[in-house]
Amino acid sequence: MSLTMGYYLLKNRCLRRRQFPMVLMLEPLFACNLHCQGCGRVREYADCVTEQMSLDECLSAAEECKAPIVSLCGGEPLLYRPILPLITELARRGKFLYLCTNGQLLAGRMPEIAQLGSRTRKKLMINVHLDGPPELHDAMTGAPGSFYRALAGINAAKKVGLPVYTNTTVYKSTTVDQLIALGDILVQAHIDGMMISPGYGYDAVRKEQSKSSPESFFMTRAEVHAFFLELEQRMKRYPLTATGRFRDFLTGRADLTCAAWANPTRNVRGWRRPCYLIADGHAPSWRQLMDETDWSHFNGQNDARCRDCMTHCGYEPAAVLTMLRFK
Repeated sequence: MSLTMGYYLLKNRCLRRRQFPMVLMLEPLFACNLHCQGCGRVREYADCVTEQMSLDECLSAAEECKAPIVSLCGGEPLLYRPILPLITELARRGKFLYLCTNGQLLAGRMPEIAQLGSRTRKKLMINVHLDGPPELHDAMTGAPGSFYRALAGINAAKKVGLPVYTNTTVYKSTTVDQLIALGDILVQAHIDGMMISPGYGYDAVRKEQSKSSPESFFMTRAEVHAFFLELEQRMKRYPLTATGRFRDFLTGRADLTCAAWANPTRNVRGWRRPCYLIADGHAPSWRQLMDETDWSHFNGQNDARCRDCMTHCGYEPAAVLTMLRFK
């Protein structure tokens, strides 16, 4: 995957392209078996939670934007009926795949996933969302036992030889001690990497949280800087996955301009505009998303919704492009 992405980046640099897709965020459905506190999807798309993209629509989206990596997310992608044919067909087209799951169904589906062809499995990586150690994660999901069901899925995937990563979103109430406790459990599970990113302040989540708590659920940029400075010092022995430039951004040592266009999102409604986190509308095609969106408006300064955003989906690609002197 690294070689493929390296060649892809070099090709686009030689062609002097300034904006191009790196990862397709493909959401074939919004249905989910959890209702996590910080999730915008289950709130923003409540009116179409029963709808699903067809297999052909999913494959057409991948062909349309031509990103070398596809992140299969949602909703819960293991609830998507043709998930295994989708994985197989995307892999056959040369795509590398992250199956982004909450892990609740992973152990039960692993015998089927293990039966996928070896060429398909070589392009598949599992990404399990965990918001902290058992007590915190179960509280965030509102589902007792959800942490250990996810951990069982991780163990099942590792047993059949699949690379497994975790994705952790941190909020104002999260502590570094909690992430260390999570890291200790995941190291024992021989996890391949941990991604930790600050949560995004979805308006729909803010409105719901304000009913029970007057304090913000999400961190400001200054709070993110302080949190990740402490995390950097105390979690050096854990397999954290982030570029050095993105870590510098999180700790306040570097500045980046969001590259939301690098990780376009396709879902039931169309191409989410402008980004994975903000939905001002949906474009009917990837080309229209790229050409008709004023990307300069969403640079962290002009739009109030962007001012505290430091999430990986916009700024990790910006870090990569900056290091390669695209920006």
